[in-house]
Amino acid sequence: MSPSQESRGGATKETIDRLIVGANELATPIGPHPRSGGAMGLLRVIERGALAIHGERIVAVGPERELRERYAPREEFDARGGTLVPGFVDAHTHPVFATTREHEFELRTRGAAYVEIAAAGGGILSTVQGVRAASRETLLERLLVHLERFLALGTTTVECKTGYGLSLEDELKCLEVIAEARRRQPLELVPTFLGAHDFPAEYRERKREYVELVCRAMLPRVAERGLAEYCDVFTEQIAFSLDESRRILERARELGLGLRLHVDQLTPLGGAELAAELGAASADHLEHVSERGIAALREAHVVPVLCPVVPLFLRQEREAPGRKLIDAGLAVAISTDFNPGSCNLQSLPETMSWAALRYRMNAAECLTAATLNAAASLGRSAEIGSLDVGKRADVCVLDVPNHRHLVYELGRSPVRAVFVRGRLAYAR
Repeated sequence: MSPSQESRGGATKETIDRLIVGANELATPIGPHPRSGGAMGLLRVIERGALAIHGERIVAVGPERELRERYAPREEFDARGGTLVPGFVDAHTHPVFATTREHEFELRTRGAAYVEIAAAGGGILSTVQGVRAASRETLLERLLVHLERFLALGTTTVECKTGYGLSLEDELKCLEVIAEARRRQPLELVPTFLGAHDFPAEYRERKREYVELVCRAMLPRVAERGLAEYCDVFTEQIAFSLDESRRILERARELGLGLRLHVDQLTPLGGAELAAELGAASADHLEHVSERGIAALREAHVVPVLCPVVPLFLRQEREAPGRKLIDAGLAVAISTDFNPGSCNLQSLPETMSWAALRYRMNAAECLTAATLNAAASLGRSAEIGSLDVGKRADVCVLDVPNHRHLVYELGRSPVRAVFVRGRLAYAR
């Protein structure tokens, strides 16, 4: 739908659906491509900035005075002195689960390590038991609660991994739940098949057979039904080897799926190099990435998706070299890694604060990492991730005076309102 025109007081103005006004600042990365290296810190910042929306699209961005002169909105939304930023994009989450693992959190506070808990039957496999026992209705109900909370925290696009079914039936069940959730709420969901999250208990002594099950049965069914956009693998010493990961990911690529990888999180296995070799969309975690891995990611234009709260949650000292990756010229993204075991967090504003504190990223870099670069890792930077004319009107209205304040203040949600596809989806 195109804006119409009407005359008011002798001046012709375009009639549009809505105008977001009353902001102290509008701050956004710019353009349809990821921003790398020093360009991550370059934002378009407009004092008293406003946003004109018609249908699902942004039709103008600029000073409020200028937009008021040009447009006659059917609705106005008052930002009340806050800040306008793009809707946040969470590029790494595991939101389909039935049970939580707070008991493991307490074990870690008493000194137990992630690997020890997993070896004792906890970790991913404990969540698998809950998912296998749960009905589709139960999983859907819980996923919708998670998505409602993401929205209230300013997130408008969520990458949703499976990985807690680890059987053909249960992985399909989780993907079907994600598909149904897409129809029932406003957020955009990007489904990722993570059947290679771990080896299920019944295949612990038959790992080669499970890899073949993923390649010969799971992936073809997922691709045939169009249930996932991406395939992910947990490439790690306690999970899938480099060769096993390569086998699965090459098969996924043959079937038309994009590639994402959990790599170099717990050990320096060389997963970053594998992600670069395969031309993956993202390489996630990277706490133990090597110099060679960093160079390979840069040459292959792979987006590193970092999860800054995970080492804190797991009580691990080793963190991803966020500052080093940016200085090396990569287009870094950050995510919550929301899941029931290693990071029960849904707030990207909180994640941005931790990225600033732990990776020495400035506020502009954090905003770019949680919007445009995250969108790029999902193949969507031409559509979302910045407040540019023609892009989808996914907008977050913050109750802070400027974008720097967003990462400076911890402990509460700064989100006043969220627009998804041009419509008000959340307000408080």
